[in-house]
Amino acid sequence: MDLVQSMWNGNKLRANANMFLLLFLFSWLSSATASVSYDHRAIIIDGQKRILISGSIHYPRSTPEMWPDLIQKAKDGGLDVIQTYVFWNGHEPSPGKYYFEDRYDLVKFIKLVQEAGLYVHLRIGPYVCAEWNFGGFPAWLKYVPGIEFRSDNEPFKAAMKTFTEKIVGMMKAERLFQTQGGPIILSQIENEYGPVEWTIGAPGKAYTNWTAQMALGLDTGVPWVMCKQEDAPDPIIDTCNGFYCENFTPNKKYKPKMWTEVWTGWYTEFGGAVPTRPAQDLAFSVARFIQNGGSFANYYMYHGGTNFDRTSGLFVATSYDYDAPLDEYGLPREPKWSHLKYLHKAIKLAEAALVATDPAVTSLGKSQEAHVFNSSSGCAAFLANYDTKYSSRVSFGDRQYKLPPWSISILPDCKTEVLNTGRVGQSPPVDMTPVNTTLSWQSYIEDAASSTDDSTFTLDVLYEQINITRDATDYLWYMTDITIGPNEEFLKNGSYPLLTIDSAGHALHVFINGQLSGTVYARLASLKLRFNDTVKLRAGINKLALLSIAVGLPNVGVHFETWNAGVLGPVTLKGLNSGTWDMSRWKWTYKTGMKGEALSLHTVKGSSSVEWVEGPLLAQKQPLTWYKSIFHAPPGNAPLALDMVSMGKGQVWINGQSIGRHWPAYIAHGSCGNCSYAGTYTENKCRTNCGQPSQRWYHVPRSWLNQSENLLVVFEEWGGDPTEISLVARSYESLGQTLYNIEGGSNHLRLQM
Repeated sequence: MDLVQSMWNGNKLRANANMFLLLFLFSWLSSATASVSYDHRAIIIDGQKRILISGSIHYPRSTPEMWPDLIQKAKDGGLDVIQTYVFWNGHEPSPGKYYFEDRYDLVKFIKLVQEAGLYVHLRIGPYVCAEWNFGGFPAWLKYVPGIEFRSDNEPFKAAMKTFTEKIVGMMKAERLFQTQGGPIILSQIENEYGPVEWTIGAPGKAYTNWTAQMALGLDTGVPWVMCKQEDAPDPIIDTCNGFYCENFTPNKKYKPKMWTEVWTGWYTEFGGAVPTRPAQDLAFSVARFIQNGGSFANYYMYHGGTNFDRTSGLFVATSYDYDAPLDEYGLPREPKWSHLKYLHKAIKLAEAALVATDPAVTSLGKSQEAHVFNSSSGCAAFLANYDTKYSSRVSFGDRQYKLPPWSISILPDCKTEVLNTGRVGQSPPVDMTPVNTTLSWQSYIEDAASSTDDSTFTLDVLYEQINITRDATDYLWYMTDITIGPNEEFLKNGSYPLLTIDSAGHALHVFINGQLSGTVYARLASLKLRFNDTVKLRAGINKLALLSIAVGLPNVGVHFETWNAGVLGPVTLKGLNSGTWDMSRWKWTYKTGMKGEALSLHTVKGSSSVEWVEGPLLAQKQPLTWYKSIFHAPPGNAPLALDMVSMGKGQVWINGQSIGRHWPAYIAHGSCGNCSYAGTYTENKCRTNCGQPSQRWYHVPRSWLNQSENLLVVFEEWGGDPTEISLVARSYESLGQTLYNIEGGSNHLRLQM
């Protein structure tokens, strides 16, 4: 029996070894035959020229539980590629300490894309812009001695190279580059650097060349790109970003025409109206790019998602919806998602003809053209009407075609019109419906900080905010004493002195003797702010406490190392017997963060460390107030959000995880009105929500909820009424059976497969 068992085990081991060898050989042969290259017409994957439709989905802006559905909907929408940045400050929050878990599990995200059968364009940067906090740079980088960001600067280049090598090394170790059998077909180094290089001159040019050589030396086996970089060194491909890129030409004739950011809308800023971009114009811009020889188009964004925690850039709203084809919650935005889906099918029907030759352009009228791709591989035509007001009937071949204003019809066989970019259905309703979940609130009011509090320190100067907080919190207290003599005239006549405080932003609360005296805040277009008001002082010592609040760090521009926030002065007090006091060089005491943050009041354990009140004692309309509520998760799978319209400004947590900043009290300014899809689009066109909160609803990921006993914590800086907060479910009506059908007379039907 022992001999038989021994023989059996031996055969089993040999079989396993043979199977392992076969798998290894298969993997080796696959990677050995895999290749990505390019010519002037297209990216070439394993010897096949491809028209590639791509979409940006940023993994930290959704949850891992959302990723499979988002990726599948992208595939269903006709995408070939998922494009994402790599977020340095999320992955290296402190020097040499890396984080690749939960929403930052980059490898998991890429493998899910591969499982869905899609490719990846990995934009390593590591500068990303992306309306992301500090453009993706970790805050600690600003304080590396001698550093100068994005220039021919050794400290910066050393840090950038280390992180880039880290990411590339991880991708290689997981065999994720296409030449290893993985999904990554393209990588990007730097990001929109051309304007910076032009601004700073020779150091910028030297940095561009160094960056290119560094990237090429990493031997990824796939092409590198640089976007908005006209002088991208060979063989790196320079690419276009923008609302339109039909006239873009690569810097060498043998490079393909690529559009790495087709802006599907625009971001929302706190205090700004909400931008939208019509589906007709978006489809028109992509069709126009393809008809002009483009072969890679990436939607920025395809799913925008949410700026959870404190990841949003300067004054950028927590919602990063971007009017993308998939909305912030992962639901198809109609008619945009369906319209683009059928656009992609139309383009794919013409793919063989498109990659085989360059277009021949003929005039069909004053503002009409035909772009024809005709070769032995087939014939495809794009008929364009650039008139922004009038439809046009054009003759092409032996047929006539009616073209709506500002539209393109696609004829994959040079005869049959299968899609016109200007023909879409109406937008179906999207509802935010309150769910049957009761929120019972308790409150805790935090006192203004005092110079006698723990963890304070004193300096003889006003100090820059981020230099102290290192961006670990939005909040920094500046405190000093104002001693008023009994003979001051204003004590007799009631004409209180004028306190003037100049700050580099972004919001400021002024407390006198523990009472709120006033609040000022900036806007994205004008970051510096000034408090200028009389303050009620009494004889003796008065406690001045300034709460300076950051609203994200800048994400675009030059010389990141020079950017400042906080109370930098001057600070003056006018109307005293001796004239005006300059308080800028007084002794100032500093305290980082809020007491509630230090106590972790947003967690179950931390919330038990203070005494909360409820019922008739519940605080309302009071600044610096913490609120908490325990609730049960509503049934179903509909995406959830908090309606925060009754609140002012602050932050929100669910079960210890940060939803992000809320600021519904910042009412949207700007111009809103009728929106026509025809004509050149800009971010100031087709805006909505004027006179309403820039952001009212705040995404609550389903995966963050327990079935029962969920802890909701709100820190309210300004004052609000928590009893009006409600949990809502988002729902929409699908267009799948309403727009694209025979009854509607739509020529889209030919594309249904």
